[in-house]
Amino acid sequence: MPRKLTSLSVSAIALALGAAWLVVGLFHEWSHPVLGWLPLPVAAILAGHACWTVSRRPDLDASTRRFWLHLTIACGLFAAGIVANAADATAGPVPSQRVGPVTLVFYLAVLVLVMWGLLRLPSWQRSRIDWLRFGIDACVVLITVASFIWRFSLRDHQTWEKQTGSAGAMLAIGLLTALSMVTFMKVAFAGAGRLDRRATYILAIGAATAAIFGGLSPFLISRPYLSTSLVSVPVAAFAIHLAAVSQWRAGNAPPKDRRRTRRISVVPYLGVAITDGLLLTTSTKSPGETRAMQAIVVALTVLAVTRQIIALVDNNRLMATVESHQAELTHQATHDSLTGVANRAHVEQRLRALLDGPDEFHVILLDLDDFKVVNDRLGHQIGDRLIVETSRRLTGLIGARGMVGRLGGDEFALILPGSDDPTDLLGVLVVEVGRPADLAGNLTSTGVSAGVTVRQAGDDPTELLRRADVAMYAAKAAGGSRWQWFDPAMDHAADEAARMAAELRQALPRGEIFALFQPIVDLTTGAPTGAEVLMRWRHPEHGLIPPDVFIPIAERTGTIIELGRWVLEQACLQTADWARRLGPAAPMRISVNVSARQLADPGFLGTVRDVLAATGADPARLMIEVTETAVLNTGSAARQLAAMRAMGLRVALDDFGTGHSSLSLLMDLPVDVLKVDKSFVSGDSAEHVGAIVVRNLIGFTDDFGIDAVAEGVETEAQAERLRAAGYHYAQGYLFGRPMTTADFEKLFVPAKVA
Repeated sequence: MPRKLTSLSVSAIALALGAAWLVVGLFHEWSHPVLGWLPLPVAAILAGHACWTVSRRPDLDASTRRFWLHLTIACGLFAAGIVANAADATAGPVPSQRVGPVTLVFYLAVLVLVMWGLLRLPSWQRSRIDWLRFGIDACVVLITVASFIWRFSLRDHQTWEKQTGSAGAMLAIGLLTALSMVTFMKVAFAGAGRLDRRATYILAIGAATAAIFGGLSPFLISRPYLSTSLVSVPVAAFAIHLAAVSQWRAGNAPPKDRRRTRRISVVPYLGVAITDGLLLTTSTKSPGETRAMQAIVVALTVLAVTRQIIALVDNNRLMATVESHQAELTHQATHDSLTGVANRAHVEQRLRALLDGPDEFHVILLDLDDFKVVNDRLGHQIGDRLIVETSRRLTGLIGARGMVGRLGGDEFALILPGSDDPTDLLGVLVVEVGRPADLAGNLTSTGVSAGVTVRQAGDDPTELLRRADVAMYAAKAAGGSRWQWFDPAMDHAADEAARMAAELRQALPRGEIFALFQPIVDLTTGAPTGAEVLMRWRHPEHGLIPPDVFIPIAERTGTIIELGRWVLEQACLQTADWARRLGPAAPMRISVNVSARQLADPGFLGTVRDVLAATGADPARLMIEVTETAVLNTGSAARQLAAMRAMGLRVALDDFGTGHSSLSLLMDLPVDVLKVDKSFVSGDSAEHVGAIVVRNLIGFTDDFGIDAVAEGVETEAQAERLRAAGYHYAQGYLFGRPMTTADFEKLFVPAKVA
């Protein structure tokens, strides 16, 4: 690369010498004009060598190498044309600006070869309308450039022809200008394969600049010892050389996706404006020229109007497409994707509308009895079919009398406007929904439990659904396959929740809370690298209470603050103990879950510092796990997590991929680890969409320098799929269920003994 940069410097010097020679020659007649031509072939040869070097680079694709090989040959012809041009200008008895046929052949061959190389590059996909617009713009450019060249150069071709002996040079310059501009317009519009885009821009600017200087030749007729080639030639050579260096630096990196824009093209209007100016400056003494300019302006105006009409038609088509997509998006936002009935948001919207009116209506909430058994026994696909069949039956029963909505899972809501007693309908509903269904050859039968309530003063959608939900669970508790009116006595469930909350406050002092460790393993070796600490509650009367039951209560009541401190202390104490006793064999990192309520607690950071100081645990061996919901619901989450990282702890984003803003969170949060949600690993979509998500997540985690841990691994097939995708760490029942400290220690202590 340094050698290329050195040769580029020589090309720049050649350009500077040519420009200086031309500028000085405007005020001083050179005695030996040939000296000004000497640096020019050197610049062309250096540019050719740079192109040849790039064409031999093995990591470039074939079409890109072929293009640079074309440019190598073009540079060789360019150098020969320069020598011929110098001979034409200086070999005679007196200096002249003569351009002979040999020189023209060489220069035109360079032009043809470069354009051919550009046009052979692969193109982007474009529509017919896109190509039609491009064709109009190309015609505008050709007409405008031709008018400009005629007005300022070719109009006086007799003087030029007398000086040079031929009008061919000026015609060649005009052809070079027009065709090169159209060619580069095509490349900018239709693409250039994997050719470095910056190199394309450099070549376009170089060609345009060289053509502009070349078009100034008629202005030097009075100075035959000078030629604009002294500048236009090294400009072209330097541009080719610089483009080759840019391609070398870019390598085979694919160009960034080019966004298609709908911005208004100024090309037709600019062409009309330029030719209008030319028309206004045309002498009235030349009626033929005036009429020609008028015809050109009219032609360009017609092209501009035609392009505008095409744009209007295309915009109307686009607006129709947008409106269609908007209607589709609105439907998707208000309807369930699986069944097509109203979703929760739409149900609540309908309830609010009815509550704003005076009329009575009923709300029925229902779900399928033992639906989990169907999912576990027959699989989630059969479960989905059952949901769809249930939705179809409900829609057939309700018809136009009301609304059917799916709130999630196997839970449905029915809204029945009017004061008619729904008793008969509910009886038919329980029987109809409970009929056996043939689902892909599986005869499945499951009951349905329903709860019903009527609007009351002061209701809102949440309260209505709550009462119907309470009644539904009462029907389920009574044995299922039945319906139940809401009774205020059913609110005893709320009292039960309050009782559990009070008992939970005493659970920690009574020693009912204990910690378990679920291993996180290295997928390559199967050896545990750490563990996640999980909290459990053993109730003296009710036995083990699931965390999904007592954790939400702890969150709601604030008990999670105390429980969170306790589990953090257990993790730190155990980490310090393992590090002291086992040394290098100790688990690499222990993870502790932190809730939204903890993150929102102003004293949380102080708690973490105190626990670390009291236990002597190494912060580097601890990791804090937070969910996306906890982060989004806590304004100070990013600040809290950054402060913990500053203490030396690592941060993991748990259940990653299940929320709406997971990717955007990575821009704002200090995250070290992503724990890919189990729904993508072993859930319903694990074999399809989940597999795609899992495969692509590992790519950007590697790019961001973030570790990825796959959760919920239950089978060896899932583990193998993760290994193939590039995952290093995983967690799930395949490697171990949550276990006691002693059982977890047995997993890694033997490795130390061995």
